[in-house]
Amino acid sequence: MTNSIDRKNNFKSPESIITLIPILISSGIAILLIIFYLIPQYVKSNKVNLELNALIKKKNDLDDLKSQYKIINQKFDKLNKEKAIIIEIITGTSNLDTLLAKLGELSEKNSIEFVSIVPKKVINFVDNSSVGKQNKKNNLDNLSVDPLLVEGIKKYLIDFSFKANFINLLSFFRELEFQDNIILFNDINLKLMPQDINDSKEMLEVKLRMTLYGKI
Repeated sequence: MTNSIDRKNNFKSPESIITLIPILISSGIAILLIIFYLIPQYVKSNKVNLELNALIKKKNDLDDLKSQYKIINQKFDKLNKEKAIIIEIITGTSNLDTLLAKLGELSEKNSIEFVSIVPKKVINFVDNSSVGKQNKKNNLDNLSVDPLLVEGIKKYLIDFSFKANFINLLSFFRELEFQDNIILFNDINLKLMPQDINDSKEMLEVKLRMTLYGKI
């Protein structure tokens, strides 16, 4: 009992209080440092770390986008090359004027006598999606789409009327098949012409519509 009283008296003594003051001050300073410095620094460090992670993610996303752009660009170049090949297959290397000049040469070579050449229509390429929307809008379900009429190509419809004998007509058609351009024939009408007494060859009057494809 006496020892307990002595310890309490020692704790309340000036010497003990003087000893406790630095401890209390140090503890207070430590608490203030934790509250006003360490905690804000920790929060700031976390914020910087989150921003750094976000920047790293953006950089990785940017690298992925660059890779995707490179792949898309390569596919686009490949499609352009394929498109150029398709256009050359359909239209050949010559333009419409050159082809018509070639027709003149072949007709002269095969003794074809042209009566008339009448251009009927020039058709430009129309995007299939636009045609589909137009079909739905106007209920034109029977609107046909020419698979040979692609972007970069025009289609020319020309009515021809000429005279030739059967053998020369076959030769003329055969040589047209070997031209660079794709040439289609529609509405072919053959009519036997009255034969001249002095002419042993039977002549045909030929009317047809020729479809030609040319580059824009």
